[in-house]
Amino acid sequence: MTLTVGKNGEFKSVADALTAAERLDGEVKLHVFPGEYCEKLEVRRPGIIIEGEGPENTVITYGDFANGIMPDGSRRGTFRSYTMLLDAPGIRLENLTVKNSAGFNEGAGQAIALYAEGEGITVINCRITSKQDTLFTGPLPEKERISGGFTGPKEHSPRLNGRLYYKGCRISGGVDFIFGSATACFEDCVIESLAPGYVTAGSSPKGQKYGYLFTNCDFVGNCPEKSVYLGRPWRDYAKVVIRDCRLGGHIRPEGWNDWQREITHETAFFAEYNNTGPGADRSRRVSWAHVLSDEEAEEYTVEKIIGEV
Repeated sequence: MTLTVGKNGEFKSVADALTAAERLDGEVKLHVFPGEYCEKLEVRRPGIIIEGEGPENTVITYGDFANGIMPDGSRRGTFRSYTMLLDAPGIRLENLTVKNSAGFNEGAGQAIALYAEGEGITVINCRITSKQDTLFTGPLPEKERISGGFTGPKEHSPRLNGRLYYKGCRISGGVDFIFGSATACFEDCVIESLAPGYVTAGSSPKGQKYGYLFTNCDFVGNCPEKSVYLGRPWRDYAKVVIRDCRLGGHIRPEGWNDWQREITHETAFFAEYNNTGPGADRSRRVSWAHVLSDEEAEEYTVEKIIGEV
């Protein structure tokens, strides 16, 4: 069944359509007509499809941010700042933008656009944009480092790894703008740095085989040259592989940062393979980053990690 959202749709808001979808059996698709929808959304129906009419036309936006104050006087924190929360298996987003409009305001701090947690979530031809902590790929790490640091919708939930797939998306931000513990593949995406900082902040738990894979992606930057690291480890066993990608001149020659934790030189796994462009020059890469052999690279494909999609 298809439910329509928009000025000429059955529902005027995406939230109302999601509420209606919860009462329906079988496959449900939400078709969201062009427009800007200022909504904070929680999607918890397994298998639902939410499609727009192009990321330039269908925009879901909200403006919560980590340094905001909640009604009880507490700080909102990172994990309550999302514009859209995906919290169920098999959800599919297509052809729309998810934006956190607060991310570009001075003093906002972290401002998640998309919080995605669940097995088999697929995001196709979408724009995901904020500045700091744009895309969170749940689950959370086991423990926070600062009391209350994980306050949010999944704080007390079991930490269940899910496989996430992003295809043909444009993901934009400045600091740690793709972060989390999930197994996630990014294929044919544009990874856009809007300010000096770090593209990834992985937190793969110890023993998890895969973390992030970027394949055939364009790393571009609207920021100074040599001002962006490919990643740093949010937790000690972070795993990021970048292969067959084009890296712009905004990427720092060192490539990777250890977040002032030398132990991660042994525990984290940051690797590259067959990348091109000015940012792919490995002559000054940190010594503890890896270069995959042809044989090793065979283990890092979408088919191996996600399966048929």
